[in-house]
Amino acid sequence: MNYRIAVDTGGTFTDVALSRGGENPVLGKALTTHGRVFEGVEAAIANAAQYFGTSAQDVIKSTELFIYGTTHATNAIVTESVARTALLCTRGFADTLVLREGGKRSPFDFRSEYPLPYIPRSLTFEIAERIDAEGGIVEALDEDAVRGQLLQLKDLGVETVAVCLIWSVVNPSHEEAVGRLIEECLPGVPYTLSHRLNPIVREYRRASSAAIDASLKPLMQSHLTQLEKDLESKGFDGSLLAVTSLGGAMHVEDLIECPIYSVRSGPAMAPVAATVYGATEETTADLIVCDTGGTTFDVSLVREGLIKQTRETWLGARFVGHITGMSSVDVQSIGAGGGSIAWVDSGGMLRVGPQSAGASPGPACYRLGGTEPTVTDAALVLGFLDPDYFLGGRMSLDAEASRRAIASVASRLDLSVEATAYAIYVVATEAMVGAIREITIEEGIDPRECQIVAGGGAAGLNAAVIAAELDVASVLVPRTAGALSACGGLYADVVAEVNTTFFTNTGDFRMNDVNRVLDGLDDSLAEMAATLKQRGLHDVRTEYWLEARYPSQTWELEVPVPVRRFETAADVERLRDAFHRVHERVFAVAEEGQEIECLFWRARLIAPLSARPQKTDAKNRPADPRPRTERTAFFGGEPVNTRRYDGTELQPGAQIAGPAIIDDKTTTIVVTPRSTVTVTEYNYVIGVERA
Repeated sequence: MNYRIAVDTGGTFTDVALSRGGENPVLGKALTTHGRVFEGVEAAIANAAQYFGTSAQDVIKSTELFIYGTTHATNAIVTESVARTALLCTRGFADTLVLREGGKRSPFDFRSEYPLPYIPRSLTFEIAERIDAEGGIVEALDEDAVRGQLLQLKDLGVETVAVCLIWSVVNPSHEEAVGRLIEECLPGVPYTLSHRLNPIVREYRRASSAAIDASLKPLMQSHLTQLEKDLESKGFDGSLLAVTSLGGAMHVEDLIECPIYSVRSGPAMAPVAATVYGATEETTADLIVCDTGGTTFDVSLVREGLIKQTRETWLGARFVGHITGMSSVDVQSIGAGGGSIAWVDSGGMLRVGPQSAGASPGPACYRLGGTEPTVTDAALVLGFLDPDYFLGGRMSLDAEASRRAIASVASRLDLSVEATAYAIYVVATEAMVGAIREITIEEGIDPRECQIVAGGGAAGLNAAVIAAELDVASVLVPRTAGALSACGGLYADVVAEVNTTFFTNTGDFRMNDVNRVLDGLDDSLAEMAATLKQRGLHDVRTEYWLEARYPSQTWELEVPVPVRRFETAADVERLRDAFHRVHERVFAVAEEGQEIECLFWRARLIAPLSARPQKTDAKNRPADPRPRTERTAFFGGEPVNTRRYDGTELQPGAQIAGPAIIDDKTTTIVVTPRSTVTVTEYNYVIGVERA
C-alpha cells in the first residue's frame, strides 16, 4: 500500500494525517516528546495506523511521501537556544540590528528595557568595504582584514555566520567574496549571504533575515538529519518534505539551506487545509481561520480564495521583536490554547495565558504531574469534555484534579469552582475574539461577511461562542479539525520562491528591463522545476508577484502580476489596475489616475502534491441521530442537561440542534443553545443565530 503522512508537532500534541491511496485522511494524535521528537511522531502514526489494522513501522515502510511540520525553529528562537552566530557588516553599520526600524508602539512608555539585538554587538564585526547605490565600488574589500576577523570568530567559538553588506542587492561581489573567505578560513561552518536569501533594499530587514537564517542552520540541519535517520531506521525510503512559512512544502535538503522558511511554518498550514475544506462546501465567503492548539490560538485569513501573505512576520512584539523579512502566510498568534494557565494578577484580575502547561506536565486533568488550572481543566469542570471519552476514549481525564486546580484560583476570586471555570472560559474566548478583531476589523475587513473555519484540538470548545460574539453566521469545523495543520501539510503544494529588487514606475515603465528581471527569476527556478519533474511532479506552474506603492508611500502592497511578460502598454495598465484594486481592498480607497512605483519582484514555483477532496451531496437525510449519552454542561454559567453524540457515528445530512456536544476522535464540538450543526462528508457546519 502507498501511504502519505503529514505530521504537525506542536507544543502539546503531535498530530498525524495519514492517507492511503489518495483516500480521505485518518488522524492520529500523541503527546509531543520534546526530548526525542520522533518518539511522539511514531506514537501518533501508530494511533492512525490502528484504523488500517497495521503498525507504525509497516506504515512507514510503505510510505511514499512524508511531510513534516515542526515548531523546532520557532521554539529555538523564543528560548534563545539557536547557534552562536556572528554578523559581518559594512563598516559603519554595526548597529543595524540594534536600532531595528526605529518604531515604538507606545512612544511615551519609558518603563520598558531597550530590546537586545538578535546577534549581540560583541559578535558583530565591521568589514572595510563599500559599494554605492549604483553598484560602483567606492572602497575595495580588504580580504586580508576579513581573514583576520574570521580567525577571530573561530577563537570565539562561532558556529555560523551571517553576512549583510550595504547595497549587495545591486552588486553582490563583496558578499560573494566574503562567502569564499568563510569557506577558506572556517571550513564546515555554515553561513548566509543576505543578497542570496532576501535581496531587498531595506537594510534592517535583510540583515535580520540573514541573522535568523544563519542562526538556525546548525540546529535545523541536526534536527532534520536526525529525523531522516529515525525514519530510515524504520524502513522509510520515500520522499521527505518539510512544510514552510510560505504555505507549502519543500524538500528537506532545500530547507536545510534556508531554514528561516521553517519559522512559524506549522500555523501556515491551517489556512491551506481551511481553503480545501471550504471548497468542499462551495462557500464564497472569505474565511477566518482559527487554529486552537494546546499552547496558542492562531488566526489567519483567506480572501477571494487566496491565503493572505505578509512580510511583516515579527518574532515577538512589533518593533521590539525580530522580523523575518521574508514572505510568509500572515498568522497572528496569542498565548491562548487548551493548555493556557489561568492565574490572578496582583490587582485581583483573572488572567489566562500566555503561559502554557504544554505536554509536560500538561493540564491537571492529564495526570502527568500538572497542578496549574488550564482552559482544558475549565472545559472539563463545565462538562464540555467527557472524562471517559477524551481523544475518542484513548485518554481518560481526572475531573477531580481539574476541580482542585481551579479551586486554587476560585478561592482568590471568592467564587465557586464552576463559576471560576466559566470565567476562565470567557476570558480565554474574549482573548481569541480580540485576536480575530485585530486581523479583520482593524484591517478594514468585516467579519460578518466571513465564515469561520475552526481547527485544532480545542477549536470546537468555543467556536460557536466566538462566532456569536462577532456576529458571524456560520462556522465550519472540519471533521479532521483536531489535526487541521497536519491535514494542511497533506494537501500542501511544493512551493519555492525567489525574488529580486528592481525599481521602475508605471509612468515610465522599463518594459524590456522588467522582462529580463522575470527571465532571471525563471532561470533561478529552472533547476528546481527540473528536479520536481524528475521526482514525478509534472504539473508545475509559476506565479509572479510584485510589491508596489503609490509615490511617497512608506510601505508596499503585494500584487499579482497579471501577465507572464510585458509586451504592450495595455499590459502595464493591467498591472496598475491590479494595484488599484488591492489598495482599495486594503485601505478602502484607490487613486485611479496615480502611477505606481514597482520595487520587489517575486516568482513562486508551485507543484501540487495530491488531489483535493471533492464535494459530495448526501442523497437522503439520515434518521435523527441518537445521542450517545446525556450529561450536565454549563451554558452561560447555568447547568443544562445536554445530549452528547459520537462524531464517528454521525452521517452526512444529519442535523443537531443545540444545546449539544459532539465528541469526535480528536476534538470536541460544543453546540450552543442558539446554534445548529449540519453534518457533511468533510465538515460540521454550525449555523449560529445572529444577534
